[in-house]
Amino acid sequence: MARAIWSGSISFGLVSIPVAMYSATEDHTVHFHQFQRGTADRIRYQRINERTGKEVDYADIVKGAEVGGGDYVIVEPDELDAIAPGRSRTIDITRFVDLDEIDAVYFQKTYWLAPASEEYTRPYALLREALARTNRAGIATLVMRGKEYLAAIRADEGVLALHTLFFADEIRNPADALDNLPGQAPASGKELDMAKTLIESMSGPWQPQDYHDTYTERVERLIDDKRRGGEIVAEAEPPAPTEMSDLLEALQRSVASAQRKAS
Repeated sequence: MARAIWSGSISFGLVSIPVAMYSATEDHTVHFHQFQRGTADRIRYQRINERTGKEVDYADIVKGAEVGGGDYVIVEPDELDAIAPGRSRTIDITRFVDLDEIDAVYFQKTYWLAPASEEYTRPYALLREALARTNRAGIATLVMRGKEYLAAIRADEGVLALHTLFFADEIRNPADALDNLPGQAPASGKELDMAKTLIESMSGPWQPQDYHDTYTERVERLIDDKRRGGEIVAEAEPPAPTEMSDLLEALQRSVASAQRKAS
């Protein structure tokens, strides 16, 4: 059984439901250690005092916030603990919103919520069913591991899912962050019609089981090939950018190819 990473209560109105939180995802990335090339010597990182060059014990390290002009305000770990709202064990729902109104850019990480014990399954199921039937998400705040999170709670396949969300000021404005964005004039003409046709011909139901991490598979195959002394095969180069003069032809050929695959 998975181990709960947080426990507390969902609170809304005068209702409080004790729950436990579990990670909904797992990382399958291949993790490497570091070695000096040509040796079997591991590379390890140390906490070094840049003035003395000596290693510093973790217990002797404090945090410093730069306040300008090369000056820092030093903050002790217990001072951060004293001001953190982390002693709260409540997922405090303050509003219910239409789930479809939450832009996907705000979603950060997903967790499952379960009743803390069997006696709380009835109110848990009641909230889950009410959210499912109304297509609503409960917007809440919670504190976990010394950090406050904004969260959305929704019904998902018989369970309550909690999504941590970015705060509004953490979302960048694309107009400020990106170069070479197209103008606001709507596209038109044959190229737009062909692009729409290509999208329709490549459309289908969302089936997540159809997709998997091919890069991790290639890394694992590389490791196995090197272990066995096999030949390393390089992957193909990415396709070259489409020239503007060839755009319509590339769209037409793409539609024809997609229609052949669908037939």
